[in-house]
Amino acid sequence: MPTEDAIQRLRLARTEGVGPITWRRLLARYRTPAAALAALPLLAQSGGKSSPPATPSPADAKREFEQTEKLGGRLIFIGDPDYPPLLADLDDAPPVIAVLGDAALLAAPAIAIVGGRNASAAGLHLAEMLAEDLASHLTVVSGLARGIDGIAHTAAMRTGRTVAAIAGGLDVAYPVENTNLQRLIGERGAVITEAAPGTQPQARHFPRRNRLIAGLSLGVVVVEAARRSGSLITARIAQELGREVFAVPGSPLDPRARGGNELLRDGAILTETAEDVLDNLSGFGALFPSRRTGDGIAPTGNAPTGIDEETSCVSEPADQLDDPSELNQARSLVVGLLGPTPVKVDDLVRRCQLSPAAVLVVLLELELAGRVETLPGNRFALLADGG
Repeated sequence: MPTEDAIQRLRLARTEGVGPITWRRLLARYRTPAAALAALPLLAQSGGKSSPPATPSPADAKREFEQTEKLGGRLIFIGDPDYPPLLADLDDAPPVIAVLGDAALLAAPAIAIVGGRNASAAGLHLAEMLAEDLASHLTVVSGLARGIDGIAHTAAMRTGRTVAAIAGGLDVAYPVENTNLQRLIGERGAVITEAAPGTQPQARHFPRRNRLIAGLSLGVVVVEAARRSGSLITARIAQELGREVFAVPGSPLDPRARGGNELLRDGAILTETAEDVLDNLSGFGALFPSRRTGDGIAPTGNAPTGIDEETSCVSEPADQLDDPSELNQARSLVVGLLGPTPVKVDDLVRRCQLSPAAVLVVLLELELAGRVETLPGNRFALLADGG
């Protein structure tokens, strides 16, 4: 049975307007998920939202735990011992992941192999060769899509292990033709998702799936990717995270190769064999353990320490932060300083000349009201309809 603390953490993670970064800030500020949940209605109202954010009931959260367990999976929260260490290093690491299969595999050194859904025969052959060779040294991570992803998973299971990051719930196979493959990966490797059981994949879910792929991996190998493709998004995320990016060169006459060739022009490592990857990951051991250990996210059942690494501030009890005059001043200044271009919170604090605590409270209010978006790198942007 899940603990009361775990139920409350899941409720907070599934609350409307609470993204990964906001989830962390709420726990750092209010110390417990129950206290954070109690504060949400007033925060959203102060940000301009007329109704409280939609929040799952305790029964709903308990049901998600039960459904996940019935599927053979488990929910893992950031701060738990089995949470993937490389994924925990992300500024916007998901608060909770659902895992089917060997959760310990998520902590093993891994390489992602991604590529086009309509891959050429040559591209499929090369992805198969790379996955089969690399899986004897590293876990192979991919997104269970048609084409390159599917062949990478299948080949990796011949010589080692593989992890599939998916956009929907653990009980939803997408595409349908990979239903059996998803089942096999759950038995021999691991399937991971941020989504609750029953979630049907939608376009907005795939960037999060791509972030899981990049976040779990030491590097990303791209085999055939058009200029506008999810594979390139995964590669760009890997670059932002400081992970290695590898690309297989292709014919300039083939549109399926243009994205990979573009990555090569931007500094990706030219890749033809598994050795090209392994030779550039020789220092991967230094990346463990996670830097996130002890940063204020405690295992479920324990209270967070209150350290918010992203703001370099130690969170204080709420009654010490809520100076009404300072908050009112911050509310009048912050919205005027925000725009569609993301800005770092440090810049907002400097321009407002107010305490970081007051500025962060106002940003929490605005996000819960649906008026701002929180982005990796401790940045904020005003949404188009956010006034």
